[in-house]
Amino acid sequence: MRTLVGSILALLVLSGCAGTPQIPKPEPGPVILISIDGFRADYLQRGKTPTIAALAAAGARSEGMRPSFPSLTFPNHYTLVTGLVPDHHGIVNNRMEDPQLDTSPFTMSKEKAVRDARWWNDGEPVWVTAERNGVRSATMFWPGSEAPIRGVMASFTRAFDKKVTPEARVDQVLAWLDLPAAERPRFLTLYFDQVDHQGHLRGPDSPEVDTALAQSDAAVARLRDGLKSRGLLAKTDLIIVADHGMAAVPPAHTMVVDSFLPMNRIHGVWEGATLGFSPLPGAEKEITHVMRHLPPHMQCWTKDKIPARFRYGTHARVPRYVCLAEIGYVFRTEAELNKPNREPSNGQHGFDPADPKMAALFVAVGPDFKPGVVLPTFDNVDVYSLLTRLLGLRPQPNDGRIDPLLPALRAP
Repeated sequence: MRTLVGSILALLVLSGCAGTPQIPKPEPGPVILISIDGFRADYLQRGKTPTIAALAAAGARSEGMRPSFPSLTFPNHYTLVTGLVPDHHGIVNNRMEDPQLDTSPFTMSKEKAVRDARWWNDGEPVWVTAERNGVRSATMFWPGSEAPIRGVMASFTRAFDKKVTPEARVDQVLAWLDLPAAERPRFLTLYFDQVDHQGHLRGPDSPEVDTALAQSDAAVARLRDGLKSRGLLAKTDLIIVADHGMAAVPPAHTMVVDSFLPMNRIHGVWEGATLGFSPLPGAEKEITHVMRHLPPHMQCWTKDKIPARFRYGTHARVPRYVCLAEIGYVFRTEAELNKPNREPSNGQHGFDPADPKMAALFVAVGPDFKPGVVLPTFDNVDVYSLLTRLLGLRPQPNDGRIDPLLPALRAP
């Protein structure tokens, strides 16, 4: 008799009868990736960003996230969402050329270029993988998001427009989260550029940068409050990052390219903290000689001799020669310096990613993160593995690792 009763009870439990209601699995919350362009890691200690500092205390932060080489905006934003170094995902600079594409050079401000998927197809960003797996995504300004990469775009996207205020950018993200459940995105990106702009214009130690930091912090507070009022804050994982830091560049530290290279014997591709160029046909021997007698404050290599730690130089878009300026110096051609209405520049990035001034912000907070964790410096290629883990996606082949971020994660 006891055996019969036990069997009946077991069947009732297994069948999920009315007497033993099953608890529904909670709906996964949003994952929001926020970039504050040019937010150097040590800016967090300035006291201008109380909201971000409070989020860092409630979750995890890094002592400094190391950008990929070169430490520039488009290459590193694409690294964050693909887990590939620039030499592998193909966005090797903010300005570049491709000998295999029948198109003009790529620049950040050229609408036709940023919407041409051929520049981006060497990598697959998180939102493409998410969409392929039925996870809706929304991108509020992110490099690459305006192109149909491998034929796929996020469910919702906005083309970059610097006139859109930080407040309006936040409100768009919140509006997407207000959509009916069947339409609502789970992965979202958000981008702010004011800190970077002022860092270039006035320098990293300027009061204008402090003002931009406060403005970005207020925008993050607006997002936090909007999530809270919707009952989403406790369910949302927020990952706040930067693409790179910023270094002061005094005007006297401008290295004029024309003073050490024969401009009529080279084809220049880019300038800034790095210089990329190729010799014109028949000029290889001459340029090789010039490279042996360089002025101070720079290092130059042929693309096959770039130090291995930079993980750079194999992609066809990397020109024959790459020069790297010492931190605080910059390459400029006379043509660039003589442009009319050229804005002043007192700050620059693109330098050696190992320099602390290039270290980028990393803060993560939400139900999947432990509070009060300070991570040692790690590489920004690792963020991709974190994003795919939070979204339950199988990552694409990549250059990153999840291991450096595991101490910040709660046990599943």
